[in-house]
Amino acid sequence: MARKVTRSIEYGGITLPALVHSEDSIQYAHQSFRVRDSDVFNLTYPKSGTTWMQEILTLIHSDGDPTLSRSIPSWERVPWLEQNTAAKYLEDRPCPRLISSHLPPSIFPESFFTSQAKAIYTIRDPRDVCVSLYYYAKMSSFLDYKEDFGEFLEMFSAGKILFGTWFDHVKSWLAYKERTNFLLLTYDELLKDLQGSVRRICQFLGKDLDASAVDSVVKNASFESMKGNKMVNYSLVPNDVMNQSISPFLRKGISGDWRNHFTSEQTAAFQCLYQEKMKDVEIKFPWDELQRKIYWES
Repeated sequence: MARKVTRSIEYGGITLPALVHSEDSIQYAHQSFRVRDSDVFNLTYPKSGTTWMQEILTLIHSDGDPTLSRSIPSWERVPWLEQNTAAKYLEDRPCPRLISSHLPPSIFPESFFTSQAKAIYTIRDPRDVCVSLYYYAKMSSFLDYKEDFGEFLEMFSAGKILFGTWFDHVKSWLAYKERTNFLLLTYDELLKDLQGSVRRICQFLGKDLDASAVDSVVKNASFESMKGNKMVNYSLVPNDVMNQSISPFLRKGISGDWRNHFTSEQTAAFQCLYQEKMKDVEIKFPWDELQRKIYWES
């Protein structure tokens, strides 16, 4: 497959696509941006539920009213702090500001760590992250891509990909999991019980929504609803930037699709890597038991 030449920048030891990032934009996020105590951050490693949480947060703060989520693109409603457009979207925005970021703590706004601002960190099974990134790179003109999934998996495992390794990103943010202004969620939790997750997020944010409002959040943040919403599905992005005829931006929205892509050898190798990298992490994730089961049966 012919690919356009991709350009990237390096900052703080991680790689970012130059299409929407610059050294100035990262420096703005890291050093110049002033966090407000009322800010709410949507934190993720890429392809871990970022767009989903943008929609959930918008709907919660709109008391379940979908008008805003159907009229303004998600990247404007809950913009990325590290992108070139951040200052334009955030500096004069009234409180509370809803903000997305893929940055690790090492280059996150320094003022966050002494603030009362709230952060929600969503984690997804790294194997599903890898598969989602594979298709995202395939349809994007600005990301490095390998046609062979095995080669892409090697890039992902080695962290030779945007925003560095999944392991470093996750472990660095887990260091803050005991803070009262930090909420840890998993993609699996959202899939298994979206209503319960929405209520948990509401409680964390101090938002008291009635049952009908919660139901509206759940309905409008469903995968099918988002897939049909042009303000969420990235169909507004030009085809030469994201070619959705190759792969849709919102592809499946499930857990476990990695099973359709990993060979038994790749599964065993990644399990070894996972065990080594995560051996000092005490928290257990929904996919951990399955990781061990597959490893011992392979």
